[in-house]
Amino acid sequence: MDKVFERFFGKMGENHQSDFFNNRQPQNKGTLKAAIIVILFFLIAEYFTMLPLNLRSPDFVFFLSFCLIIFVGLRSLFQASFDKVGKVLVGLAAVFIAYVFIGQLISSPIFHASSYQKQLNVDKKADFYADNPKVNYQSIPVVDKDSAERLGDRKMGEIVDYVSQFEVDDEYGQINYKDKPYRVTTISYSDFIKWFTNHGEGLPAYIRVDMVTQESEVVRLKEGMKYSHSDLFFRNINRHIRVHYPTKMFENPSFEIDDAGNPYWIAPTYTYKIGLFGGKDITGAILVNAIDGSCQYYNIDKVPTWVDRVYPSDLLLTQLENWGQYTNGYFNTIFSQKGVLKPTDGYNYIALNDDVYLYTGLTSVSSDASNVGFALINMRTKEAKYYAISGAEEFSAMSSAEGKVQNLKYTATFPILINAGGQPTYFLSLKDSAGLVKSYAFVSVENYQIVAVGNSVAEAEKEYYQLLNDNGKVKVDFETKSLKAKITAIQEAVVNGNSHYYFKIEGEDKVFIAPISLNSELPLLKVGDQVSIEFVDDDSASQTVSTLKIG
Repeated sequence: MDKVFERFFGKMGENHQSDFFNNRQPQNKGTLKAAIIVILFFLIAEYFTMLPLNLRSPDFVFFLSFCLIIFVGLRSLFQASFDKVGKVLVGLAAVFIAYVFIGQLISSPIFHASSYQKQLNVDKKADFYADNPKVNYQSIPVVDKDSAERLGDRKMGEIVDYVSQFEVDDEYGQINYKDKPYRVTTISYSDFIKWFTNHGEGLPAYIRVDMVTQESEVVRLKEGMKYSHSDLFFRNINRHIRVHYPTKMFENPSFEIDDAGNPYWIAPTYTYKIGLFGGKDITGAILVNAIDGSCQYYNIDKVPTWVDRVYPSDLLLTQLENWGQYTNGYFNTIFSQKGVLKPTDGYNYIALNDDVYLYTGLTSVSSDASNVGFALINMRTKEAKYYAISGAEEFSAMSSAEGKVQNLKYTATFPILINAGGQPTYFLSLKDSAGLVKSYAFVSVENYQIVAVGNSVAEAEKEYYQLLNDNGKVKVDFETKSLKAKITAIQEAVVNGNSHYYFKIEGEDKVFIAPISLNSELPLLKVGDQVSIEFVDDDSASQTVSTLKIG
């Protein structure tokens, strides 16, 4: 009997052991096949999407959940069963998805209105006149992004060997370069074939537009830029940064130049500071040399001062909106709306103290076409100031300026806020149907019916001061200086399609600028001719004259 049991159970053990290994082998093969496919899919998808490998990124968490579900599906297909491991992985994917939805819910302003309101620390006691001394009109920007694009395209078209191979990128970000406002952008490869034939040497130049003189320049580089948005594969700037910083969450890189004119890409890094996925804010910046691709990360308080744009405009506007909206809590924004402010629909940039500031007006939620104040936000440090200056909102000022030249059908650019003669003033340019700047306007913030338009900044400035004095409410002291002397040097320059004459006269170190509209005989002027000029003297090294007579 013992021998019978021994044979029987021994045979069962052998059969069981054989079945175990036979079943285990296809399970392992199925898991391995599924893992290989999903890993390949993950790497290929990551190459194109460039998602940060970071659980604080909702997009990455969703993508990771999707990969887990694909893995479970393939594994079950290959081994023809849906086992306990598959159930656990599906449960894990569900947890990830719930983590995102719940995280976004608990991070919403309804639970954290006060935290959202305090993300932007706004100085409400700022002094407009102390922070904005009388503006130097030789450094006032008269070119907006649209005009800069036209100037850059025109300049690019003059260089035959470039225009056949490259096109101009439409970024044109505003920066300060050598204490003057500029807009800069890269050129880019026209198509795949042009990339294939040129990418070895890189992009040979970038474009720089002086926002004061309207002069555009194609800056040729000794060595081409190998890293850009238009480059492909691993020299694409976003992919290059992702490879070097796989876990960093960063914004779309913007183009800037340092004080020596070297091209860089600036990629602000961010995180969420309220709950799991709320209160997006900048933590630092990755600087990438556009020529050799060298990268360096800086914490937000260590970013070099030549960098002008670390905080994106849309993020600053969102935080400013939260600051004005949640002053008295979340439910106040829905019901009584006591003290609720909102930014106006437009914004612009102002150059102050070698930094770029975002400027916008603030109005009440009732939309009564008037501003209760203005905000200036430093785009490198996020220093924010609120000026409690009431008056017309920007679009009313634009309409008022357009009304002065309605017969010419000029359109106004979005204004900037300046201190003109001790008065808060809108300054804007007026463009023709071709998008070229033809005139300039000063509009009083307090009374947008006080508007002066001129063919030059100096001419409009002089008329505006006279209107302020005639209005009787304020007395603006300004000095109109008259000189009569012989010309010692003169040079013509074409600015935005219009001839301007730069000249010096005896006994003066200043350079004087006269647009052709001042006097039709300007092209006949030569060294030794005598001229009589008038200008508003603001102690700058160059002056735009308001009147000019020959002889």
